[in-house]
Amino acid sequence: MLTGALLILAPLFLGFALPLHNRRAMTVIHYTVEALVYFILALLGLGLGQMEGLASQLGGMAIQVLALVVVLFGANMLGLWLFHRWQPMTTEQAPMEGSKGYGRLFMAGLKPLMAVLVGLLAGYYVLPTLPLVEDVATWALMLLLFLIGLQLRNAGLSLRKLLMNRQGVGIALALTLSSLLAGAILIPFVALPWHDVLALASGFGWYSLSGIVIGDALGPAWGGVAFLNDVLREIIALAIIPVLISARPAMAIGYGGATAMDFTLPVIRSSGGLACVPVAIASGFMLSFLSPVFMGVFLSLG
Repeated sequence: MLTGALLILAPLFLGFALPLHNRRAMTVIHYTVEALVYFILALLGLGLGQMEGLASQLGGMAIQVLALVVVLFGANMLGLWLFHRWQPMTTEQAPMEGSKGYGRLFMAGLKPLMAVLVGLLAGYYVLPTLPLVEDVATWALMLLLFLIGLQLRNAGLSLRKLLMNRQGVGIALALTLSSLLAGAILIPFVALPWHDVLALASGFGWYSLSGIVIGDALGPAWGGVAFLNDVLREIIALAIIPVLISARPAMAIGYGGATAMDFTLPVIRSSGGLACVPVAIASGFMLSFLSPVFMGVFLSLG
């Protein structure tokens, strides 16, 4: 387990402070991050599989995930709708991608679940007593955050321009505040201290981070809950973006959370047009930076 939850911020900020102009190095970093994400998710599943009494806890985990998904969805939609009413945004009418391309994106959203499932089955049936899983996951997480910091700094995005995108920043703040409100509503119903519940609500769709950080701090069961909550957000976002974006672009872009700058961006672009792209990137960037900060701060209060 991390010696202090705030330590997750150190490698992120260190990576963000280092300029890197070598294209080949950035390509290597991109593929390394992708590999690390699936490796750490498999370790999360391995930790779940090694839990004593896993079968008896699955029902409770499912209820916690359902409560998080439903309450966060309701609060996020309300917060983003209010922002849309205050700062309405228009979109271009863009032709949707072919069903093949959309189907590929949707299926790709299931890959993280497969990585966790493989790890869970390995931990339950093959490696029930493998030592040092938590230590390996912690160091892999630190490396992942350092590389993500490098990616954010060297993504060719002007921080000043991102922060000046009023729509994108507003959407990110609306999602953040409504997620914290949802966390506050859930405090009486989740068997955790208030600050840990708020940490659970602060993943903002970044499943490859939230499951690992929460699992490292609170144990594999809660890590699984955080992971499933955020991966389901991504899958729901893929389904609702084409439906909502023409009439309520803030709601469509915002619900994607941190994934609006990468995974859900192609769907945002294809269904909302080019005007949505800078807004989605600004919102996703802000949430990608705020998520580890909020989780680190809340978890450090325990």
